[in-house]
Amino acid sequence: MEIHKEEKLKQFIESNIVQNFIIGLIIINSITIGLETSENIRINFGSALLIADKIILAIFVLEIFLKLYAYRLSYFKNNWNIFDFTIVAIALLPTSGSLAILRSLRIFRTLRLIKNVPKLRFIVESLFHSLPSLAWIFVLLALVFYVFSVIGTNLFGAEFPQWFGNLGITMFSLFQIMTLEGWAEMSRSVMEKFPLSYIYFISFILLASYTTLNIFIAIVVNTMSEIQQKVGAEDVKKIENIIKDENEELREDMLILKDHILKMEEKLFKKN
Repeated sequence: MEIHKEEKLKQFIESNIVQNFIIGLIIINSITIGLETSENIRINFGSALLIADKIILAIFVLEIFLKLYAYRLSYFKNNWNIFDFTIVAIALLPTSGSLAILRSLRIFRTLRLIKNVPKLRFIVESLFHSLPSLAWIFVLLALVFYVFSVIGTNLFGAEFPQWFGNLGITMFSLFQIMTLEGWAEMSRSVMEKFPLSYIYFISFILLASYTTLNIFIAIVVNTMSEIQQKVGAEDVKKIENIIKDENEELREDMLILKDHILKMEEKLFKKN
C-alpha cells in the first residue's frame, strides 16, 4: 500500500501540470527578484514582493519534501535533484547581518529552469559531455596565446608598452583582439610603426577567433548528435522490450486458452 502511494506521488510530481506550474513559479520568482533591484519598486511594493518570494520559496521546499518522500535516498542519485536541493537550501539560509550577500544568490533559482525544461537540460548535458574534448581546445588556444604573446612582446613591446609591454599585458591585448573589441584601432596604430604587423594580427584572429570557435561549435554539435542517437537507441530498446514482454504475455494467454479448449474438448468427448 505504501509503495502504491509512493508511485502515485511520483506520477503526480512528475506530471506535466505540476512541472509547468513549477516552471511558471520559477519565471515569476525571477521577475520579482529582478524588480527588487529597483529602489522605487522596493519602496512601493517591497512588502508584496517579499510575501510573494516567501510563498514561492515555501512551494519549492514543499516540492523537495514530496520528492524526498517519494524517492527516499534515491532522490540524491540524480545530479539534477542535487542541483535543485542545493539551490533551495541556499535560499533558506539567513540573509541578515554578515550573510546579507546571500540574498543576491536567490537569483540562482532561475537556473532551475535548466532542470525543468527538457531542451535546456539537453543543451547543458551536451556541454558537460563535451568538456573532455573542449579541454584540449583550451589547451590548443593557450598554446596559440603563448606563442603570439611572446612574438608580440618581442616585436612591439618597446614601441607600444601599453599593449605589449610584457607577457601578461600582451595576453590581455590578444584576448581583446580575439573578442574583436577595438582590435582595428590597435592594429592600425601598430601598423604605422610596423607595416607588416597585419600578418601577425590577421594570423592570430584566424587561429584564435574563427578556427578555434568553429572547432568548439563542431564538438558541441557532434556531442548533441551522439546523445540524441544514444537516447534514440535506448528508446528503441525500451520499445522492443515492451513488445517482447507483450508477446510473451500473449503467448502465455494463448497457451492458457489452448489448454482450456483442450479440456473443454476432453469433457465433451467423455460426455459423448
